[in-house]
Amino acid sequence: MPINVAAGLPAISELKKENIFVMSDLRAAHQDIRPLNILILNLMPRKDVAETQLLRLLSNTPLQINVDFLYMETHETKNTAKEHLESFYHGFLEIEDKFYDGLIITGAPVETLDFKEVDYWEELIQVFEWRKTHVYSTLYICWGAQASLYHHYGINKTLRASKLSGIYRQKIEPAASKLELFRGFDDEFFSPHSRHTEVLEADVKAHSQLETWVKGEESGLSVIGSKDLREIYIFGHLEYDRDTLLFEYQRDLKLGEKPLVPAHYFVDDNPKNLPRFNWNMAASLFFTNWLNYAVYQNTFYDLSELNQWNPHL
Repeated sequence: MPINVAAGLPAISELKKENIFVMSDLRAAHQDIRPLNILILNLMPRKDVAETQLLRLLSNTPLQINVDFLYMETHETKNTAKEHLESFYHGFLEIEDKFYDGLIITGAPVETLDFKEVDYWEELIQVFEWRKTHVYSTLYICWGAQASLYHHYGINKTLRASKLSGIYRQKIEPAASKLELFRGFDDEFFSPHSRHTEVLEADVKAHSQLETWVKGEESGLSVIGSKDLREIYIFGHLEYDRDTLLFEYQRDLKLGEKPLVPAHYFVDDNPKNLPRFNWNMAASLFFTNWLNYAVYQNTFYDLSELNQWNPHL
């Protein structure tokens, strides 16, 4: 079944080249079914790239999905045209009375700042609080995950000695072995990571609501969450394309930051060679399982019932 997004979104043409069925909102309005409503808070600087990456993964399901995009109005975006935001994105006031089956909050390149130094921090807190009564399941990615854990649990991030960048082996922990979120997974899989900071497992263990589901010997925590799957925190970037780490590496070189070569990424660890792409199946399965088991199988048919429900947060 198709992804339903606003007509004219540039990602549509790119996804159609990959034979991915994307339906405009005009056509979807004539179909008499109950689609899933997903909101994406896109904090990434290259918003068009993140749009395509996430929509590609959300399309791998028989469910029809309506997707809205949200941006932080208190932040001046330098890498995305204002016209693009005005055409395809909503400000918080436009969606605060709506209800969503799922919410995705992306990462952001602000992890070396204290949370409260981020210019849209107060606006982001509004979203964190709002989702308790207006969203069934929320998937937090990288800095978005760190920010939520800090706000909801007081878990702070820790600055690493050097940036974690590369493709790392991930191991599924016993607590996750029976979770439908990881149905179909092998015991181990690969995932891209790209961050200067991390969340420590000892801090997570202090909160009984949270479980460690996936971690790696080199990458540390990879996926944690609440047992009811209403909060899922992923510290890697399963949504990344083959060339995303390459782009970041070349960008940092041009900025004179002397970055380390992303680990286990290039063939023979040589940046002149082709980057590996060995996480695609895991990414597809993870997002499909999230939509099916964390969202579709459990969400309310009448989403307005969400604000009458008593979540644990």
